[in-house]
Amino acid sequence: MEVEKMSDVEVRIQQIIQVLKEQVVQDTIVPRNIRRAAERAIESLMDTSKDPTVRAADAIVILEEISEDPNMPMHTRTIIWEVLGALEQVK
Repeated sequence: MEVEKMSDVEVRIQQIIQVLKEQVVQDTIVPRNIRRAAERAIESLMDTSKDPTVRAADAIVILEEISEDPNMPMHTRTIIWEVLGALEQVK
């Protein structure tokens, strides 16, 4: 019986999803619009009908849109920038 192994790209995407969930979506200090955008980025990343690079690009667009929100706490902005950097590595 063969066990399907996740590719390195899929593992990286799952790690990014986990960071967004734990450090942005579940952080009640983060404004609701920013948490919603993070949820939309997660949904894009989870859409396995698309190629990983397309999913990453979709999430980048969503996160870049909110990355300059003046209401975003500084620690959240740092996390978003780190996630954007990780998403840009997805090939």
